[in-house]
Amino acid sequence: MLNPEAKLNPKIFDADLEQKPIRHGYGEGLLIAGETDKNIVVLCADLSESTRSLGFQEKFPERFVEIGVAEQNLAAVAAGLGVSGKIPFISSYAMFSPGRNWEQIRTTCCYNNSNVKIAGAHAGVSVGPDGATHQAVEDIAIMRVIPNMKVVVPCDAIEAKKATIAAAKIWGPVYLRFAREKTPVITTEETPFAPGKAMIYWQSKKPEVALVACGQLVYHALVAASELEKEKIGSIVVNLNTIKPLDESVIHEVAKKCGAVVAVEEHQIHGGMGSAVAEFLASKFPVPMEFIGMRDTFGESGEPNELLIKYGMSVGHIKSSAKKAIKRKH
Repeated sequence: MLNPEAKLNPKIFDADLEQKPIRHGYGEGLLIAGETDKNIVVLCADLSESTRSLGFQEKFPERFVEIGVAEQNLAAVAAGLGVSGKIPFISSYAMFSPGRNWEQIRTTCCYNNSNVKIAGAHAGVSVGPDGATHQAVEDIAIMRVIPNMKVVVPCDAIEAKKATIAAAKIWGPVYLRFAREKTPVITTEETPFAPGKAMIYWQSKKPEVALVACGQLVYHALVAASELEKEKIGSIVVNLNTIKPLDESVIHEVAKKCGAVVAVEEHQIHGGMGSAVAEFLASKFPVPMEFIGMRDTFGESGEPNELLIKYGMSVGHIKSSAKKAIKRKH
């Protein structure tokens, strides 16, 4: 059943559940944060409308800098601002930032522990028709490995707004990852959120497997849990919205309760959120694990939901992996 403490959207399993792009929450969060702190500045690489930083540009033009199609400069300029008392947010497609400017993020932002926030939009294969060149499915891996970097992957637009506001208050580099398409709004304004704190969204009375998910696939994990419950298979669903730092206490708790874990992410299974969970469990509490995500392949052009099915990230695939993990446990 849904965890009442999570205060989720009561229409979560309804056909008319509201859908909104996760990146929309980033735009809303920027405006709120900008009104609160005049030191917040926003830089963009010629994609202010797509990344939803346009609203900030219109309201605070004196605090907005259009860098143009020059992502390396985007990170380097932000790094200078971040060690000079400003709180810069930089936004682009994730394939370009952090994809194209990774070295500048590493050396100018993270090495100096500059107070820079990096918003990577259009992440995952659900970018759809834009195809493999624009589908960032390696970004969690390349960002979480950098010292001083924090990595946050909101599950919906409301959580993205909260994450953006919270990132402005955290010192040091933060990576915020957003999907492009409209996705189900599963949380509410009352849903608890704190960076570094995972949240249990679903818990059966007798859970046999933990579904640890991030991003838009948290919704898919919840649907899978609901359907598994009808088959008398109990589960726990964790929204692991912060990949780094990892909430080790919650991961340990659900692994101990269930004895089997499925990692669910719209990213390569190598080096991503599932790898972070596996690294921790391997050293502290080893259990059978299965992984939902891209399997060492590039995406392609197509409709978002069709691509999620093709590359093994659908509700059906989550259910199959859950049963496989339980079988291995026994």
